[in-house]
Amino acid sequence: MNLHEFQAKAILRDDGIAVPRGMVVEDPQQCAAAAGALGEGPWVVKAQVHAGGRGKAGGVRLCHSIDELAAAARALLGSRLVTYQNAPHGQPVQRLLVEESLPIARELYLSLTIDRAAERVGIVASAAGGVDIETVAASAPEKVLRERVHPAVGLMDYQGRNLAFDLGLEGAQVAAFTQLVKALYRLFVDKDLALLEVNPLVLTTDGRLLPLDCKMSVDDNALWRQKALAAMLDTSQLDPKEAQAHAHNVNYIALDGDIGCMVNGAGLAMATMDLIQLAGGRPANFLDVGGGATAESVAEAFRIILADPKVKAVLINIFGGIVRCDLIAEGIIQAVKTVGVSVPVVVRLEGTNADQGRALLAASGLSILAAEDLTDAARRAVAEAQR
Repeated sequence: MNLHEFQAKAILRDDGIAVPRGMVVEDPQQCAAAAGALGEGPWVVKAQVHAGGRGKAGGVRLCHSIDELAAAARALLGSRLVTYQNAPHGQPVQRLLVEESLPIARELYLSLTIDRAAERVGIVASAAGGVDIETVAASAPEKVLRERVHPAVGLMDYQGRNLAFDLGLEGAQVAAFTQLVKALYRLFVDKDLALLEVNPLVLTTDGRLLPLDCKMSVDDNALWRQKALAAMLDTSQLDPKEAQAHAHNVNYIALDGDIGCMVNGAGLAMATMDLIQLAGGRPANFLDVGGGATAESVAEAFRIILADPKVKAVLINIFGGIVRCDLIAEGIIQAVKTVGVSVPVVVRLEGTNADQGRALLAASGLSILAAEDLTDAARRAVAEAQR
């Protein structure tokens, strides 16, 4: 679950980490109050959307007067900001963060994420801040610095110092950076974050280190114990179908194809989408109904998938382990009748009671095509979508 920049910075501030002074506005008329509270300009106006690349898309603006500030607010609020990360439709701008401008001497990159291969929290830093770190990693990998944190001992001071020295920091800046990265690590663990990215981390001309921008993503699997963070979810930033899925605890991501996918298990869902591609089709979504799929969750999954007008066929791929395939088949039949599915449905069942499940589908009298294996299912779904 992603957080807005203003939410992430509020979390940093509450944890004692210094951030630029700023105010959130939702109406151009609030700009004068924000400017008055922040003091003499110029001020920076930032559109609050869950996407990177805002500056290049016109979502970050430097304003030198209150009139200019209000004009930027009028232009951004109520618009849809399209960046390279959310093209082509963009995301709605409902809030702006108005911040003080800072005298910047240097821009650095700093992030914490999960290094799954090492089974550690990984820290990535670079002196090339303020740009796409992926581009830096591809063109100049030597500029990307890494440290891995052992969970039993936490982040050690020497690791922070190593990064600071390699970033070219000096004197008191080294200690300040080490304390900052240690505080960010504690926050990362305490809040069950999947990503904490500061880009750029700026060194001001008076020697301060401040997060000029901050992106936080919370591990969805930990939201049950991070209720305060879960309450910060802004569903306006999600695809409407993704928001509906989130409300029903279904994992769904909208794609641009025409074959709807309903699968139990994330890995199986990825394999299903790969085989659709290999068969010449394009998946319309990623949808994982989970290992404990029920008739109700299958029906809701159908509603979510069919809310996409591009869907011309649905491929259901279920491995019956936790739940028997005959019960899944009964759920599919009930869901098709309840939802009123009007597109072809191809079903591949494998696992416990798979034969009984396929027999139930065949005897249902509905337009449900039972496939023998996953490759056959993918080919038939592509053929149905191309009719």
